[in-house]
Amino acid sequence: MKLEKIPVHVGIIMDGNGRWAKKRGLPRIEGHKKGAEVAEKIISFAKELGIKYITLYAFSTENWKRPKEEVNFLFTLMYQYILTKLPKFIENDTRFKVIGRIDELPDFLKEGFRDIERKTAHCSSMTAVFAVNYGGRQEIVDAVKKIVEKGEPVTEETIAKNLYFPELPDVDLIIRTSGEMRISNFLLWRASYAELWFTKTLWPDFTEEEFLEAIKDYSKRERRFGGV
Repeated sequence: MKLEKIPVHVGIIMDGNGRWAKKRGLPRIEGHKKGAEVAEKIISFAKELGIKYITLYAFSTENWKRPKEEVNFLFTLMYQYILTKLPKFIENDTRFKVIGRIDELPDFLKEGFRDIERKTAHCSSMTAVFAVNYGGRQEIVDAVKKIVEKGEPVTEETIAKNLYFPELPDVDLIIRTSGEMRISNFLLWRASYAELWFTKTLWPDFTEEEFLEAIKDYSKRERRFGGV
């Protein structure tokens, strides 16, 4: 298979886990379990396609409004995920990074994230980024605070250097599942010129084939970045 161009960085808003479960008469947590399985498949497939960075919106700063039991389950699921998938990340030469206000997360999850980041730091084929307790506006605010503390001028360059993961490039393509057509505070700074691709498919039903359709569509688009 030959594509005209492959995005360097793909961001995914994994939406629809709860609705997927409700349609089947299942608890919402079952949708999150299935969604985690899909995330693993898409990360591996993205690497096969030659994508260098993939960012998954795993837990937003607004998600704290959900029922406490669901939030606690999501944190436990993330912890189990990084524990069980660490060998596969290393085998696939995939680096793991997490962005967001990590210090506000439970200690066990913070330590788990730090551990997998440390153990995959040498991997270089692809970087899988999980946005956890993440908000695009909050990221910009936190970057400006760092700049002010350093006594530096606030410019586009200094903001970019003080984001959560400065080496993460601008996002080329944002995919959102479940039929919602908005970016919901996701990667706002890096998404200035991102291409957008929406599907009505709920995240637990999202497949490698549909991901490939998004990449094919992206490869045909002409990106002018404000030029002619």
